[in-house]
Amino acid sequence: MKNFMGNILFLDRSDINTDEIIPAKYLTENFKEALRPHLLEDLKIAGFDSGRDVKDKAAVVSRANFGCGSSREHAPWALEVNGITIVIAESFARIFRQNMFNCGMLAVGLPAADIEDIFKTFSPAPARLSVDFAADRLTVQGAGREKSYAYNIAAFDKSLVEAGGWVEYADKNY
Repeated sequence: MKNFMGNILFLDRSDINTDEIIPAKYLTENFKEALRPHLLEDLKIAGFDSGRDVKDKAAVVSRANFGCGSSREHAPWALEVNGITIVIAESFARIFRQNMFNCGMLAVGLPAADIEDIFKTFSPAPARLSVDFAADRLTVQGAGREKSYAYNIAAFDKSLVEAGGWVEYADKNY
């Protein structure tokens, strides 16, 4: 199972689409590593610089409808190759969310009030995330504060994450 703890990248916007996560011009790449420098390079959020802000991040906290747009595994791959293994948002595009689980990564949906609380309490100051996967709880620490939030994912998706992704799950179960 992947590690789900580390520094948080706050992306305070809804509807971040897969073209903004990894531009379509890089979809011909055959190796995940080739995607590394291009993660979020087309994302437009005031003050955000992908070259500076993605470094040393392990988690993303965002608003609603994260991963909308074209269906592609390249979006989770680009996150993963940059060390980001969990995205927390109000909601996700269905295919993006499933691609995250299929890659052994976490897509955690939280109520809008919890997302708002995370942004108000911890952003833009540096913050860290830790996940208690067995208890379905995540904890955010920063600015001298710490708060925990409960989440829920389907049992099958949890099994995919525990196995490390769909391929590893299939190897163990079929």
